[in-house]
Amino acid sequence: MADYDSLASLHRNIPAFSPIVPVGLLPYLAFVLLGATFALAFYYSTLPKAPLRELGIAGTASILGGFGVVALFCSVGVYV
Repeated sequence: MADYDSLASLHRNIPAFSPIVPVGLLPYLAFVLLGATFALAFYYSTLPKAPLRELGIAGTASILGGFGVVALFCSVGVYV
């Protein structure tokens, strides 16, 4: 029972969660990140064969796309 009381006390005293990125900014952030992803995907499709350059652009597009999808989901209320 003592563990429950200390946990309940801790729960009452900790501050509420506040996100690093304001929630109102998420749709704009998602638009910018996903737009950059599509632009890089188009640029990737026009590149001559250069493996290191292709990997760098594809990796950057992948990372931007991943963060863009998470921002998009969070902006519509699906918090992942």
